[in-house]
Amino acid sequence: MAKAKFKQKCAMCKTDWVIMFSARQFPICVKCHMKQIEKEIKDPKMKKFFDIPQKFYEENSFLRNIKQAYIRFDNLSEKQVEAFKKTVKEMKEGKGKKEED
Repeated sequence: MAKAKFKQKCAMCKTDWVIMFSARQFPICVKCHMKQIEKEIKDPKMKKFFDIPQKFYEENSFLRNIKQAYIRFDNLSEKQVEAFKKTVKEMKEGKGKKEED
């Protein structure tokens, strides 16, 4: 896991601190990010695809970003789908490490 460079206040709520790994990263806390991805997904196939334990989304910003991309653009690339599946599989096997430490 990459070392944190600095902390910054969440750009949405302006109260919680976010560990920043890159200057290009958007500072958003887990709580605010979870609110953004809680929108209803209408496509039954994608609804099932994103039906993973809530804990996985809370622990992994990559999974939140993929779901947010789907909600925003209503589509995912093949590579995004593969990476999402791989990450979920690793987390189920216990290999995933908590990113927000």
